[in-house]
Amino acid sequence: MPTHLALLRGINVSGHKMINMQALKKSLENIGFTNVVTYIQSGNVFVDTEEESPGKVGFLIKQEIFKQFGHDVPVIVIGKEDLQACLDRNLFLNDEGVDLKKLYVSFISSELPENMITQLNLNFIKPDEIQLDGKRIYLKYDISPAKTRLDNKWIEKSMNVISTTRNWNTVNKLLEMFN
Repeated sequence: MPTHLALLRGINVSGHKMINMQALKKSLENIGFTNVVTYIQSGNVFVDTEEESPGKVGFLIKQEIFKQFGHDVPVIVIGKEDLQACLDRNLFLNDEGVDLKKLYVSFISSELPENMITQLNLNFIKPDEIQLDGKRIYLKYDISPAKTRLDNKWIEKSMNVISTTRNWNTVNKLLEMFN
């Protein structure tokens, strides 16, 4: 039975879209998901299901959240291979003296075309940097994600996708939890 990781966007942030993780776990178990495990309050949920399609799994979770909690929450569902790719393909890890606290990954709803990077106004986000990799965007902040224009709003508007972002420590912990 496949394990999926659902990344919920924008819940339990600054008092908005509050969802209790234990209540969410119970709610997802009630609609047939098994081995439901949550990690921290920001919306990382592992589920097992016979359903193989990440899109269908995401739709079911999104629907259940709206039904039970009244929140319209974007859900991006990924697999272990997506998290492993973050470690294998993030070129910022090769930078000498890289500060891991300034590395983040945005998981996006659809794969970007190869030429997307040339179509973006990257001057807008400087001195921050991005690297596109399929349905992942690696972010390297110059100062911090709190002091940048490079956020989910910019990614979504510039690239016409849904985006949810996790810090580097969380990405590593989620990969560890998949094992």
